[in-house]
Amino acid sequence: MLQFFRWIGSMAKISPIQFFRQVKQEIKKVTWPTRKEVMQTSIMVIILVAIAATFFFFVDQIFGWVVKLIFGLGV
Repeated sequence: MLQFFRWIGSMAKISPIQFFRQVKQEIKKVTWPTRKEVMQTSIMVIILVAIAATFFFFVDQIFGWVVKLIFGLGV
């Protein structure tokens, strides 16, 4: 734990203004996705979530049916 505080203390101290300048410079280096890429990946995520939800719904229904069958509570 003491080493952590030494590490924190040894870090360069910069002003908040300098920090935000560095953040601005780093943000300029980022390659942002195009609107088309965002739409495509968003649609893909929605489709895959729907598929996974459907799959787990049916698996849950099957397990519920098996449990009821084993314990004689229905079916």
